[in-house]
Amino acid sequence: MLFNTSQFFVFLAIVLALFYTAPRSWRKIILLAASYYFYMSWNAKFVLLLLTLTAIDYTSALWIARVSPGRKKKALLIVSLSANLGFLGFFKYFNFLTDNIVQLLGRPPHSVWFDIVLPLGISFHTFQSMSYVVDVYRGEQAAISNPIDYALFIAFFPQLVAGPIVRAREFFGDLYHWRPPSGEEVLRGVLLIVLGLTKKMALADQFAQVADTYFKNVAAHPGMLTAWSGTFAFAMQIFFDFSGYTDMAIGMAAVLGFHFPVNFRRPYLAQSITDFWHRWHITLSRWLRNFLYIPLGGNRHGALKTYRNLMLTMLLGGLWHGASWNFVIWGGYHGFLLSVERAIRRGRPAAERWSWLFPVKALATFALVSVGWVFFRAATLRDSLHVIGQMFTGPRGAMLTKPWQLWLVGITLVVALVEEKADLFERLVVAPAWVYATAVVAMLFALELIGVTDLTIPFVYFQF
Repeated sequence: MLFNTSQFFVFLAIVLALFYTAPRSWRKIILLAASYYFYMSWNAKFVLLLLTLTAIDYTSALWIARVSPGRKKKALLIVSLSANLGFLGFFKYFNFLTDNIVQLLGRPPHSVWFDIVLPLGISFHTFQSMSYVVDVYRGEQAAISNPIDYALFIAFFPQLVAGPIVRAREFFGDLYHWRPPSGEEVLRGVLLIVLGLTKKMALADQFAQVADTYFKNVAAHPGMLTAWSGTFAFAMQIFFDFSGYTDMAIGMAAVLGFHFPVNFRRPYLAQSITDFWHRWHITLSRWLRNFLYIPLGGNRHGALKTYRNLMLTMLLGGLWHGASWNFVIWGGYHGFLLSVERAIRRGRPAAERWSWLFPVKALATFALVSVGWVFFRAATLRDSLHVIGQMFTGPRGAMLTKPWQLWLVGITLVVALVEEKADLFERLVVAPAWVYATAVVAMLFALELIGVTDLTIPFVYFQF
């Protein structure tokens, strides 16, 4: 079930009706059953994997909480992490590893017997589960004794497939102190659902058609303008697509009485790559910082080790996104840029104050991010290098994006600038009813007018 289908909204309506009409003692069961049904609607056999990982981490955390600090406690942590990373590594990287071995041996491509299918959302729920076990190990989170509660934390359907990555203390704080959402929270949730749907179908899917046409056969579309416009289309697609999914996830959680953290904060207004990663996929950046960068040493042991830690964190972050050399290069590229920025700042904090240089910094940052998106989107490393070459040395070429699509970007840019300074969204939530209704109707009208409904384009991050 995709979030942008009528089937899903029927499912959501049934879940909300059952949740709010059932006795309070049944509500967790209803949400858990709904979450497993949602997961099984994709591929029922992988529910066994989800159950297995849930059982391992639930049991490991209980043992870790009962054992005194020492070897045994560390061994239990290693067992839990090894199970998660083992399953993630097998399903996500088996094909990548065997393909590279086959190439080294000089055998024909795809000559191995197995072709592993990636289970839905495995990258997200393993990261979420691992963070819980590590928090229990550190003494920052109490072990959850009720298996239903823990299973719901892992499988909660709004964020199961593509995040945001929610910390245990955030989720269980809501679960154990649950209260009905206020009228304002419901209005915020509904507005986020409509906004996310509009981002996905009226914006992301429009640009997806341009990006897919270009990256399907980059050699057939030569030219500098062609390469930049095709890459620009993907930059717009992935932002509106992923932030749209996140908006819908946060909105659905809100109407159910849960509060998810913000995952995007207008990343294309960033004034540096550091600022970009403070704004893009914030919960992943937080996870990488807390569970990888800081344990590696962070910035505590001098400049060279700081650069090493940044590179390792981003290389592994790139590999987390996908099993290909393109993603490794994408992560390394961002690690290199972050290291260069830190070297230039010489320890000074990144400045986000607006000045007359803001447009220059924002455009330069967007251009650097867009070059990285080439490796993220292109099917092969050869295609990536071809596109990069066309972007900087190719003939003039032709624009792939249409003028009206650029007008759409201009309108959303103005809205983003207003939101950056005036917190427009929160003002809409508390605005008079006619203002709120006008905003909702305008987005629904955009869905009707330019929403892509004749084909189902999956959310980009569903592949991870």
